[in-house]
Amino acid sequence: MTHSLHVNAPAGLPYIDTERDFDAPVPAVFDAHRDPEKLKRWMGPDDLSVEIPELDFTTHGGWRMVHRDADGNEYAFHGTFHTVRENDLAVQTFEFDGAPDQVSLEFLTFTDLGDGRTRLSAHAVYPSLEARDAMVASGMETGMTEGYRKLDDLLAGAVAR
Repeated sequence: MTHSLHVNAPAGLPYIDTERDFDAPVPAVFDAHRDPEKLKRWMGPDDLSVEIPELDFTTHGGWRMVHRDADGNEYAFHGTFHTVRENDLAVQTFEFDGAPDQVSLEFLTFTDLGDGRTRLSAHAVYPSLEARDAMVASGMETGMTEGYRKLDDLLAGAVAR
């Protein structure tokens, strides 16, 4: 079953909340965020490839990923994990290289819904309403929807990349 992504970007407030359910247990969803080989298989929109030169999914660890389109254009992102609690929470910074100094702080929460299901909730706070609006306008929702569909496939064991 494919679940819908819910996005809430309230007018006048510099944050975005997202929520998505998965038909897989919390440890599997958490591991798909921690393992760079798994993350490469699902992260981002369908029309971009992804490289993950750095992923230390631990408290005080760092990360970097680079998306590429068919023409070779790169879209690079990086951040730091401030807190990672096994199968529960990840707090990280998120910065697009193309918009330096527009750092968001993101809280990812992994909730056990029972029956082998997980709810992934995110709360991302931006330094300004303009930065938040730029993220919304960037196609973030489409990229997340496509990525989470690939994550569903990965969790079901169906991805063969």
